[in-house]
Amino acid sequence: MTKIFIDGSAGTTGLRIADRLADRTDITLLTLPEALRKDVHARREMLNTADIAFLCLPDDAARESVSLIENPATAVIDTSTAHRTADGWVYGFPELSGQREKIAASRRIANPGCHASGFIALIAPLTAAGMLSRDAALSCISLTGYSGGGKKMIAEYEDPAHAPLLDAPRMYGLSQQHKHLPEMSHMTGITIPPVFCPIVAPFYSGMEVTIPLHKRDLAGSADEVLALYKQYYRGGVVYVNEQADESGFLSAAALSGRDDMEISVHGNGERILLVARYDNLGKGASGAAIQNMNILLGCDETAGLMTKKGE
Repeated sequence: MTKIFIDGSAGTTGLRIADRLADRTDITLLTLPEALRKDVHARREMLNTADIAFLCLPDDAARESVSLIENPATAVIDTSTAHRTADGWVYGFPELSGQREKIAASRRIANPGCHASGFIALIAPLTAAGMLSRDAALSCISLTGYSGGGKKMIAEYEDPAHAPLLDAPRMYGLSQQHKHLPEMSHMTGITIPPVFCPIVAPFYSGMEVTIPLHKRDLAGSADEVLALYKQYYRGGVVYVNEQADESGFLSAAALSGRDDMEISVHGNGERILLVARYDNLGKGASGAAIQNMNILLGCDETAGLMTKKGE
């Protein structure tokens, strides 16, 4: 029986992981009493007892947890930003070419950022195939539900007396210094970070990442981009939907509550929209973490997840 410990189990990511693991019969979930949840000695013992530890913590706390691990057999899946471009860590997006094998052989896996997951899913296949220049000047618009902001933001949005400004979408990351930008560049090979526009809106969960392109930016047509995606994404977690259109609209909440990701291509011969839709708490966080755990365990990647494959 595989022993699993979630360090930071009280946060939104940790809670979703625990929920997805609740019915698993192949794992034992190690837990701490509430009074010891932040006790460094109790955490050290659990981290070194676990076969796999999920870190659902702020960056500095995640680094501290890693420093507490002395057992070389303990595998770590870190959902924070701390190790996504760090040496010795494998980026946990298995759909990228060759990445699944690296994850399976690693003891240190950095879970992707929510916004970054959609951007990388859309751009990495294009740069790898030479269809998009690594020197392209890109833009990215990413619409997310408020659960991505954690418990404090959830409480703000769900307070009946919340500020009126929360009733409309709010753009942030205005300084162009968003913490996901390094991994977005690193994992796609682009040399210029994108102009990145994240937007939080008044719905609980869901994410819609859009990259607008002019035809001149691509060495190919929209149909060729779609064909490349269909060849690249054949698994049960990331897939292409050629009919992704709700009567001329695309809702960011379409995959809320699920753990998969839908890729689609829209536009015309001159102006093209690349779109990835998923749940910011699913493939954007907890679902991706469990998928990485499943790869480490050598079982079905979608075990315990809510995906199109399981419908």
